[in-house]
Amino acid sequence: MRDAVSSLIAGYDLAGKYLDRNAVDSLRAYFAEGNARVRAAEIINANAADLVRQASAQLFEEVPELLRPGGNAYTTRRYSACLRDLDYYLRYATYALVAGNNEVLDERVLQGLRETYNSLGVPSGPTVRGITILRDRVRELVEQAGIAPASFVDVPFDHLSRNLAEQDI
Repeated sequence: MRDAVSSLIAGYDLAGKYLDRNAVDSLRAYFAEGNARVRAAEIINANAADLVRQASAQLFEEVPELLRPGGNAYTTRRYSACLRDLDYYLRYATYALVAGNNEVLDERVLQGLRETYNSLGVPSGPTVRGITILRDRVRELVEQAGIAPASFVDVPFDHLSRNLAEQDI
């Protein structure tokens, strides 16, 4: 797993170049948001269980068929797996948020997940909606804490959603 700094340096090292104006500007932007990223992670950590509980409640209210017989959250085992997965997405999104880099999401979450969901017959639409709800709730908490702009919070959640979204072929 890399952070924004090590990824940037690795690219320049591979090219055998010194850091140029664009690299320095990227570093400045990353470090300028550093405290906000750490504060956002603290907020997420302090509220993780509530965030997952609220997101799942909203998801099941919006898509009640998930809880009905034949639904992907029907039975205690499947319901628990849904909550576990939402917690998993929140935790890894927090890692990516602090790192300022989505590589951890690609390596630890997304690689093979879509294929796994397809093989198990799990539609990705409700998962994407759950991740979107998590994003919105996290952003709301971060903004309430006076961290502005909080748009950086969206980046890892949007990356997860975009890569899990069902696409028409």
